[in-house]
Amino acid sequence: MGLGASGIVAGMRLYRYVGAVLLAALSACGDSLMFEPLPAGTVVLAFGDSVTYGTGARQGEDYPSRLAELTGWHVRNAGVPGDTAREATERIADAIADTGAAIAIIELGGNDFLQRRSAADVKEDLRTIVRSARDAGVLPVLVSVPQLSVLGAVTGRLSDSPIYAELAAEEGVLLIEDVFAGVLSDVALRSDPIHPNAEGYRVLAARIAEELERAGLLARR
Repeated sequence: MGLGASGIVAGMRLYRYVGAVLLAALSACGDSLMFEPLPAGTVVLAFGDSVTYGTGARQGEDYPSRLAELTGWHVRNAGVPGDTAREATERIADAIADTGAAIAIIELGGNDFLQRRSAADVKEDLRTIVRSARDAGVLPVLVSVPQLSVLGAVTGRLSDSPIYAELAAEEGVLLIEDVFAGVLSDVALRSDPIHPNAEGYRVLAARIAEELERAGLLARR
């Protein structure tokens, strides 16, 4: 019996993911992961909370829109303001199915930290999301989120929560670190203590693109 259209799409997505993972295993140098470039038109899922959604800027100034302009990819914005990693575990499968994405850029955890959830619990929810993407044949990319710090916000010295580097190492996932924290540490790039402004989203997208290019997922521009 032949495959239907949905089966063919799923098979192609799985093929792309397996190929990327094999290349990463062969090309790893130290702790780095290297991939083949994704062509223009590739569907990318931006999965996250209000920062992915674009709170603090106008429509079209969010980081997924900016990333699409920089890469030529079709970046689908699946940001939900107020979303937590725990809640997002229940919608990742539908988001992937709805978009048919090849990779998922995951930015979550900030609202969990604001709710004073334990870092260990947030880490396990993120692990569930990462594995759900991987099980669906989608390459997960994790964006580090700053750990909650009033002093850091005031002094402009925010730093990533260590759970992201831990999880990336444990799951063999590409990690984009020191980017989000860097934007929120600069008062000129944020609309409030937890959201970038339009310029902040532009910088966030540019730095994410740089890290994706460094990892090989984005062809050198």
